[in-house]
Amino acid sequence: QVQLAESGGASVQSGGSLRLSCTASGHNRSRFNVMGWFRQAPGEEREGVAFLDIDGRTTYAESIKGRFTISRDSARNILYLEMSGLKPEDTAMYYCAAGLYVADRFLPSEYSDWGQGTQVTVSS
Repeated sequence: QVQLAESGGASVQSGGSLRLSCTASGHNRSRFNVMGWFRQAPGEEREGVAFLDIDGRTTYAESIKGRFTISRDSARNILYLEMSGLKPEDTAMYYCAAGLYVADRFLPSEYSDWGQGTQVTVSS
């Protein structure tokens, strides 16, 4: 069983920056083909933000392209999301997700493992 634990969420002002981390632990923690970040605001559906394939390919949502960067430290099994130029509309709970067989990266049901989330709040 794999555990994913997010950290790094905080309250920041518009234009600020944050770095989210997702640490994978447990058995088979390196087996995933795709890992990524989703976010969910109150009353909204879970939205795909950024994804990193095992071969290094990255995929970003249009709404955050150029502002967010996904990366990983493979040796330490940590996935990062560097966020800059934060806007109030980026306010949400951010979740780390991992999947082995992922056809549609932006579809939450494609992912088998999830973290508990970390809250990001951006004030204007």
